[in-house]
Amino acid sequence: MIKEDEVFKIGIFNKPHGIKGEISFTFTDDVFDRSDCDYLVCLLDGIFVPFFIEEYRFKSDSTALIKFEGIDSAEKARMFTNIPVYFPKKYVDDDEDDDTISSWNFFVGFKVFDKELGSLGEIEAVDESTMNVLFFINKDGKEIILPAHEEFIVDLNKKDRIITVELPDGLIDL
Repeated sequence: MIKEDEVFKIGIFNKPHGIKGEISFTFTDDVFDRSDCDYLVCLLDGIFVPFFIEEYRFKSDSTALIKFEGIDSAEKARMFTNIPVYFPKKYVDDDEDDDTISSWNFFVGFKVFDKELGSLGEIEAVDESTMNVLFFINKDGKEIILPAHEEFIVDLNKKDRIITVELPDGLIDL
């Protein structure tokens, strides 16, 4: 059985594409393309279920079309509509010395800790539409908006998906 602490969210399925079982997939991390894992994990009825990838192709830098083994019709693919997609942590390249990060969206799902304030919550979204990139963090139902500035990041643990920051006094009013 797959447990929640063994996976991290990488996107959401949209709707079926065509009649052969392809599903439109909006992702925040293309780790499925950079690893040797041949399945994705979906949260169905509160249970993490693996589905093996038959093939996939990119439509854009944040959208792909996925075809799973055994899903061969639009009707079967429809059950995936609006289902969160997860990736197993054990297949993440844990090379901490590798500084390659494809985009700021890579950090969606990371937990954020401040050296003084402790846990700030989990990054739920990233806004790259302006020059100043922003992290949207959920802390117990409250939204915190944090500038995604490299100077604030003092430690990055990709394997455990944790960012440690040191923020200027008064930046966050908890």
